[in-house]
Amino acid sequence: MELTTEIKEYINRSVLCWLATVSTENTPNVSPKEIFNYYGTDKIIVANIASPQTVRNIKQNENVCVSFIDILVQKGFQIKGKAKIIKKTDSEFLEMERILTEMTDGKFPFATISKITVEQVKPIIAPKYILYPETTEKEQIESAKKTYGF
Repeated sequence: MELTTEIKEYINRSVLCWLATVSTENTPNVSPKEIFNYYGTDKIIVANIASPQTVRNIKQNENVCVSFIDILVQKGFQIKGKAKIIKKTDSEFLEMERILTEMTDGKFPFATISKITVEQVKPIIAPKYILYPETTEKEQIESAKKTYGF
């Protein structure tokens, strides 16, 4: 499944994503990730900076879920797919590393990257838009700024 322009825009606007994995004992793990981006037309890449449980889980079970939102607009996407750990010895590591290193200015070293091939996409939308359909994004942004003290 391809990532649309809208999904890519939300990835660019999101400060964090949350990567959900599961162990062989079926124990879920959700971990915030700051350094992530899209790669090609159907992949998301995530720098594994301090992620031993995430890496361990992906090696045991490739099924993952990534969620991200624009915190002010309170919209985003949930993406499910298959993950693979990319190591420095893999041919695609250097290109992925270049994309992610630009985001960190080289300040956060990482030895591996989680590459997620997108299989399902579902929009995330704040309940206010559903309960009060007349809510505009501008109103939602103002409300969020007030609530969070921006």
